[in-house]
Amino acid sequence: MTQPVDVRDDAWFCAVYEDQFASLVRLAFVTTGGTASAEDLVQDVFADLYRRRAQVSDPAAWLRRATVNRCTSWVRRRVLERKHARPEPVTVEVPLGPDAVAVRKALAQLRPRHRAAVFLRYYLDLSDADIAAAMQCRPGTVKSLLHRGLNVMKEHLR
Repeated sequence: MTQPVDVRDDAWFCAVYEDQFASLVRLAFVTTGGTASAEDLVQDVFADLYRRRAQVSDPAAWLRRATVNRCTSWVRRRVLERKHARPEPVTVEVPLGPDAVAVRKALAQLRPRHRAAVFLRYYLDLSDADIAAAMQCRPGTVKSLLHRGLNVMKEHLR
């Protein structure tokens, strides 16, 4: 007699981790601006998922939402820190072409929520409903965030 398979075992978690880690780090990177902080935040999100794995029915959506929430909190803390310290120069780890540099500079001009919405739409190719779920807002808010974010980017890309 075979035993029932528990979909929330370590193999399940490892599969979710392998499938989602890279895209979540990229999402966190565009919000935080740093690879190390992005990886740390995503690791914390996966630790939370591991503790709550029995209650999570859609791990990909839960992970995106938790990553956006954690990144938003991280950015808020950094804003307060920056009020009392000099800003550090942003370094690019990989040599980029002029178009990529221009797009990154334009993305850097966006507010964190606009930047997250643009990334979720154009990098992860999520629908308005999926972005709304990840950002805990309404689909209409997503449209507004995308519209405003793209307008700011257009101004900086001219």
